[in-house]
Amino acid sequence: MLATRMILLLAGTSMGALAITPAKAQTADRAPVAVAPVAADPAADGNGEIVVTARRVNESLSKVPASITAFDARTIANANIQRAQDFAKLTPGVTIVASTAEAGDNQINIRGINSARDAESSVALVVDGILKTNNAVLNQSQGTLRQIEVLKGPQGALYGRNAAAGAIVMQTLKPGDHFEGGATLSYGNVNTATANAYVAGPIGPGIGFVLAGDYSRTNGFYRNTFLNATVVDNRKEWNINGRVVAALGDATQLDAKLRYGEYHGASINFNSVFHLPAFGGAFNEDVNDHPFHYYSNIKPTNDQRTIEASLKLDHDFGGVKLTAWGLYSNVKNDLTADGTSADFARYLFASNPAAQPAVNACFASTAALTGYPVNPPGFIGAIPVPFIFAPANGSTFGAYSPTTCDGTQYQLRNQKDFSGEIRLASTAPGPVSWQLGAYALHIDRLTGVSLGADTGNGVTRQLYNAPGSSNPTSQLYADKFKTDVYAGFGSVDWKPSNAFDVSLALRYDIERRHVDNQVPLATDPFAGGPINPGQTGGAIPSKSRTYKQLEPKISARLEIAPQTNLFANWGVGFKSGGFNNQGSAAIVNQNFNVAPINANVLINDDFRKERSNAYEAGIKGRVGPVRYSVAGYYTQVRDMQFFEFFVGGFGLLRVVSNIDRVDLKGVEASVDARVVKGWTLSGAFNVTDSKIKKNSSRPDTVGNKSPYTPDYTINLGSQNEIPVANGLKLLFRADYRITGPTWFHTVQDQTKSTIFSQLLPISALQLPSFVGDANYKIARRKAFGVVDLRLGLEGRQWKVTAFGTNVFDKKYLSEVIPAIEFGGSFISPGARRLYGLELGVKF
Repeated sequence: MLATRMILLLAGTSMGALAITPAKAQTADRAPVAVAPVAADPAADGNGEIVVTARRVNESLSKVPASITAFDARTIANANIQRAQDFAKLTPGVTIVASTAEAGDNQINIRGINSARDAESSVALVVDGILKTNNAVLNQSQGTLRQIEVLKGPQGALYGRNAAAGAIVMQTLKPGDHFEGGATLSYGNVNTATANAYVAGPIGPGIGFVLAGDYSRTNGFYRNTFLNATVVDNRKEWNINGRVVAALGDATQLDAKLRYGEYHGASINFNSVFHLPAFGGAFNEDVNDHPFHYYSNIKPTNDQRTIEASLKLDHDFGGVKLTAWGLYSNVKNDLTADGTSADFARYLFASNPAAQPAVNACFASTAALTGYPVNPPGFIGAIPVPFIFAPANGSTFGAYSPTTCDGTQYQLRNQKDFSGEIRLASTAPGPVSWQLGAYALHIDRLTGVSLGADTGNGVTRQLYNAPGSSNPTSQLYADKFKTDVYAGFGSVDWKPSNAFDVSLALRYDIERRHVDNQVPLATDPFAGGPINPGQTGGAIPSKSRTYKQLEPKISARLEIAPQTNLFANWGVGFKSGGFNNQGSAAIVNQNFNVAPINANVLINDDFRKERSNAYEAGIKGRVGPVRYSVAGYYTQVRDMQFFEFFVGGFGLLRVVSNIDRVDLKGVEASVDARVVKGWTLSGAFNVTDSKIKKNSSRPDTVGNKSPYTPDYTINLGSQNEIPVANGLKLLFRADYRITGPTWFHTVQDQTKSTIFSQLLPISALQLPSFVGDANYKIARRKAFGVVDLRLGLEGRQWKVTAFGTNVFDKKYLSEVIPAIEFGGSFISPGARRLYGLELGVKF
């Protein structure tokens, strides 16, 4: 059956091709938008084709039977690619939501498969041959980049854990036999500054080093009007990367790396909007029309520290090469922020004397701020009682208000892990080549979300604070997770001729997970009962589960004419299941699966593993100065992991649910043409048709689209290098990216009951339940286009470049998080126009 499908895919492609593929091979003066060249080692084969490592071996990009977008060192420099969000916007079918909540919160979507927040990543990050284990580092600087490959479709069989949607393969600078170095400085509006520098060279015979560092800062585009400060999207970060490569004889090489980085900035960059049609006006707001304003009384902060160390050994036995590596990673991340909403009276009333200081602070702050301007439909009345209970002089606070009535939040996510891999690969010439290896990983992770009362004394940065303290805890989720991963893998490639090859790769993963609840048996001083609803029957017991999956991948290539290749591949993707913060199911059932809301939403304290079957077929080649690629794909995802956000009188809740089945099909194409020497035009597009086929978590969402998946992406680009004098040239680069309409939740053009449906009938307004129902048709992000420009003058050892990103200052949304039973969405703005000057030198 599988062989028949592969043949049909190849045949269908040869009859006309369904649509696009990978990034194309390019020469150094070809720098397209979505498909840039890769400078691998060696940089090109004898025909001038770019060489990549997509199958863990060096081969021409045009002969790899898969969709790949690749960027070489020249393109990385010309486009100023520093991190994942820079190359994601140049790659068709790829989008990323980066750092909207905190620095390590990076969700990348490839062809409809998204990395769900609070779950494992769906995209593997491999740097210099080593698989990174914490998705918090996905958007961090990895050193002096020299090559990037974005592989689409399941890559677990070749690249390992968490590669269900694809893999990002990076190579950084290796030391050579002579000294070299460089530095780049830039300054732009909103006090944005960056600095990058490196030096590399030999230490002695057979040993060399690379030392690189980077620094960046910005005040951000938005300001907190209550605190009168730039504390909304400001950040400051720096990283140091060291690398030593030593030849231990003719057949052995040792590669040691050490990386340290820090991030300090803001967090929770969101506003809230309501979608309540019966209320009308500002209570029924399209997310795309919202004017962003910030006025929380708690300064949002985010601090992250990253330490990574790795050691990699390569030894050639003659016909067989051994590669072994080990990685230590330690990422500590925490944030403070204002509470989500004061409207549900969590901190307004309490009989417990220990809670009285917070209640007093709430009333006092409301009295002092009566009439303070907040985003409609919010208003601060004479008393903090929500307007539905006190229509004459009550308040509508909205999220993150300037009063103390919404409390505080403190979140923690610390992860330490050790991983290692050993691999044997054939190097002898012949039609058959193979690889065989094993992988192991141990993770220790502590996560916690703590809500506390705001007494006017700020946030105490710990998960639990006793009643009577300056920041008493009212709700707490905290768990320690331990994960052990074991995997075996191998691959065989058969190439009977230069015109045909077929490969089979196989991997078997075992993930053993254990969770221990860390919440003390304490009482909520405001609402009574335990501070974690899962403790109603006593302490939450520990849990253990094991997830297993076999991940095969088959690919084939057929050269039907010179420089014209058909290809097809099929693979299985896998992402382990896991545990939500224990007590999540209890909160949802107690608050939303009751009359009159009757949400009928299924949330479990543990979520299932995600599996996918992905098929792809395409054609790629070159006709004169034009390179092209076209591919079609179909992916069926079982138990897709999806992030849900719940808000109510209990506070806030973050969980991962499962969508039983999602079907994804689409086409992707790219083309670039060398108009004249030094001038390249390029274009690429992706169209993804996604559909939810089954969803036990929310059954009424069947037929809707896959969350976080744009309907299409379009990339257009032009790069021109014009010699103006001996050793001097002018460089102009323009990139235009259009991202299609995007839903961010399984609930889409639908009406749902909310907590207002529950509260209105018993409030002073005495309105019927349906008045509080929400409709989410206005929660879809509209299509938007962003233009980036760079104009520079470059000499042999220096350059000066004027740059502008989002030069037309397009307003768009970075993320929309509908909180369905809350009656609205939490939205984060995209980056505004940034312009400035960049200076660079090298030696």
